[in-house]
Amino acid sequence: MEPRNFDGDADRPRSAGATQTGRVLVIGPYLRVRAGSADVQSVTHALRDTEARLDEAAGLARAIDLIIADAIVAPVSQIRPATYIGKGKVEEIAGLIKTLEVELVVMDCALSPIQQRNLEKEWHAKVLDRTGLILEIFGRRAKTREGSLQVELAHLNYQRSRLVRSWTHLERQRGGFGFMGGPGETQIEADRRLIQERISKLESELKKVQATRRLHRAGRQRVPYRVVALVGYTNAGKSTLFNRLTRADVQAADMLFATLDPTLRALNLPHGGKAMLSDTVGFISNLPTQLVAAFRATLEEVLEADVILHVRDISHEDAEAQQSDVDAALRQLGINPDDSGRIIEVWNKVDRFEPEQREELLNIAARRPEDHPTMLVSAVSGEGVDALLAAIEQRLAAKRTTLDLSIDAADGAGISWLHRNAEVLSKELHDGRFDMTVRVDETKRDIVVSRFDAVPRVA
Repeated sequence: MEPRNFDGDADRPRSAGATQTGRVLVIGPYLRVRAGSADVQSVTHALRDTEARLDEAAGLARAIDLIIADAIVAPVSQIRPATYIGKGKVEEIAGLIKTLEVELVVMDCALSPIQQRNLEKEWHAKVLDRTGLILEIFGRRAKTREGSLQVELAHLNYQRSRLVRSWTHLERQRGGFGFMGGPGETQIEADRRLIQERISKLESELKKVQATRRLHRAGRQRVPYRVVALVGYTNAGKSTLFNRLTRADVQAADMLFATLDPTLRALNLPHGGKAMLSDTVGFISNLPTQLVAAFRATLEEVLEADVILHVRDISHEDAEAQQSDVDAALRQLGINPDDSGRIIEVWNKVDRFEPEQREELLNIAARRPEDHPTMLVSAVSGEGVDALLAAIEQRLAAKRTTLDLSIDAADGAGISWLHRNAEVLSKELHDGRFDMTVRVDETKRDIVVSRFDAVPRVA
């Protein structure tokens, strides 16, 4: 979609075949960046192409099947406390809304409750800011009980300061879905006290979910499976890569936030070892803080991961800005994005480049420091996947100790313990004893050494 600076021209054709129901006007009220500006938000936005920002906002609206009547850029020199944009722009856009018979306006920014309410009064249409739109998408995508709880908690924290019927404009599209399905539900009608009671209940339920997750994680730790987590900007191709690596069938679509609930599958490594691969929710620029907090339980798989694959859509025009957004989200979770011992950068979608461009990317990746590996892959074609698996295996092995030992073949309990608590690399029977080579975590190294007289393997 080609963005345009709003010039007050309201004589625009309607989208072919569009109906009045669900027609949306997407507005990019982007701040003009002044030369020499030291404002962090301005500098961050300066990294992004205006067309790409507006197209992403329109993509968010399409993700819940809304019909885009038009998408425009409305440059803002100064944020107005009452309406975010200037009075003249408000009046001009009101004319456009009337001409296009728009029901909903999406503002690609964060609006205060007062700004949202004032714009709705001026435009006689429902207004959603970026946070509200992302929350609506997450409400649609959540499939599991845990996901639904997290989305509801994030929504209530957002709604608490507004206490207005913010979701009735989507009733016809949404039907009776979940907690945002229609009128009469608690968070729409309740006062602040009732909302707080519901928030407390949700937090209590999520603590139980976290406890269950800890039990599952403890169970996996008893079996020597390491965890590899996929992170990245939404629509970077994480789920497609997940399916390629694990031969799974997780939903993968060319759509923002196509997957939301985390998925774990076994990952077979080149030399016979196994790990657990986790696919997580994608990040996005200006990800609502309510969602980062609410989904912390889900993202614990990332926090606990031994290796993190930062999947990037290297073909995207805003690839660098997207990387900065993911790095910022990781820092919010307490993860250092520069931790080269833990993070492998994966440049996905190289199949979209011509051979000469691909060769140039390979040269760029090869010149990067050895302790900051960059892997070029195509999750669609499978190109580079074998090299990525080898890099994962090498990174996991670096965090473990390889030991040689000999054990009596009659010691069934000891052999069974080794299979449960170590990765058995080789096992050969000689004169009634098993000569074994195992790889163990540092936490279990001393136990294996003392119990089985194991010695470190000589390289």
